Amino acid sequence: MASQFVKIGSEDEKSQDTVQTAAPATPVSGILVTEKAVAHIRSAMAKEGISPEQGGLRLGVQGGGCSGLSYNIRFDTQPRERDRIFQFEDVRVFVDPKSFIYLHGMTLDWQETLMQQGFVFLNPNSHKSCGCGSSFS
Repeated sequence: MASQFVKIGSEDEKSQDTVQTAAPATPVSGILVTEKAVAHIRSAMAKEGISPEQGGLRLGVQGGGCSGLSYNIRFDTQPRERDRIFQFEDVRVFVDPKSFIYLHGMTLDWQETLMQQGFVFLNPNSHKSCGCGSSFS
């Protein structure tokens, strides 16, 4: 059974209520977050005391790591002026313009196995990644 993802356009797009459903193989112009990831983001924000109305999850890319670039994920209390803002139910995701170059079309998922649990970046822009999955080129 294929997973379904819901993408709601960024705040700077004209139509806020447009919802598109896409399979992971479908190219997208934004960022997708699975329902499992949204649930874990929401739970972690509540534990950290971050208000969904004000704050959100910040996704980014920075230089470093074994493959050249590393993913950066953290909570932020508010978006920055030039951020792209993506809304998934009551959870917002902030991406700065430079990181968006590397992250557009990406899906953020949450996976749990017997050995580990955590966020997984499914990035079509990544040509090579390290064994830990936190850096890419």
